[in-house]
Amino acid sequence: MAKSIFITYVLWLVGGFFGLHHIYLGRDDQAFLWWSTLGGYVGCGWFRDIFHIPEYVADANEDKKFMEKHIQRLKTHETPPSSTARFCGMISIAYLWGSVLWFAIPEEEVGGINWKWLVAFVPLACALGVWTVGNIGRHEGTIHWPLFAAYATFPLYWFLEDDSNWYTLMTLASAFAFDTKSKKWRRKPKQQKSLLKRLMVLYLCGMLYLSLWGSYFYFNAKFTDSDGEKIKISEAVHHFFSSPLWTNFKQSLHDTWNYAQHHGWYEIWKQLVDLSDPHGEQNAYKVLGLSSGASQQEITAKWRALSREFHPDKTKDPTLKQAAQEKFLEIQQAYEILSNIKYKRSRKNKKYNPD
Repeated sequence: MAKSIFITYVLWLVGGFFGLHHIYLGRDDQAFLWWSTLGGYVGCGWFRDIFHIPEYVADANEDKKFMEKHIQRLKTHETPPSSTARFCGMISIAYLWGSVLWFAIPEEEVGGINWKWLVAFVPLACALGVWTVGNIGRHEGTIHWPLFAAYATFPLYWFLEDDSNWYTLMTLASAFAFDTKSKKWRRKPKQQKSLLKRLMVLYLCGMLYLSLWGSYFYFNAKFTDSDGEKIKISEAVHHFFSSPLWTNFKQSLHDTWNYAQHHGWYEIWKQLVDLSDPHGEQNAYKVLGLSSGASQQEITAKWRALSREFHPDKTKDPTLKQAAQEKFLEIQQAYEILSNIKYKRSRKNKKYNPD
């Protein structure tokens, strides 16, 4: 079935940040990259797709003009020419996927087992990132060369003091190996599987990716408290659910649910509106130092007393005059709010109770 450029743009708009339009076009590898990097590293790739969607649709439909242009490229270049965008993409995805696996390895023993030996799979994750980016569109290549290059740098992990130096060299070597030794033209379109199988593969890859992030947050992720002490996020979450804050919040939810069962959710909504103080009434009482049941006479008397006390003309110090002016205006506003509310309620009561 021919792909529609209109549908592609619609899918790009509503779900392109997570690669939905690429799934529609059969570009599952690119869809997963967009999903795992939030739109190609927080939307950059998603935005770039605006200008490339017509080409993607033509590729998916094997449009005549597109194929003629592609055949001409095959005749002109024996292998695909180097692309800065693709090379940078291979490096960034390799760096990300390898980092996610590296971070997911527990730093401490779990179940009496030291899991740090799993670092041996970091070069594999790096090579998979390079290979996935390298196989997008009409380019393809085997994973052998980037995998070999990644593992060739692995001994540096023990010899270099700074692990980041080894890691950077590994991603660069893997991407360079694919770009110079492995890449070639994809002469036949990828054989498309059923949509169900494609979605299942994407689902499994997504679960694996999320499980690595989950392992990182559970075993290794830490934050620094106000005393400068590092605390594991998993321990902090565990303690949070036994903290007074959560206990009181949970009890409040329970009480709210019971109240709603007896009085209805509309009554809950009315109370929430009142608590939000939409008219500023409660704050006005607070400014004047009065209780919510104060009469109009009490409000007027308090307003006059505070107005005299905080009148800007009574403040001679220039540095304090601005603060006095603000306080004075706050008192006037509070009085106006309460007076208007009292007046409206009085009129409303007279309307419904004329006698």
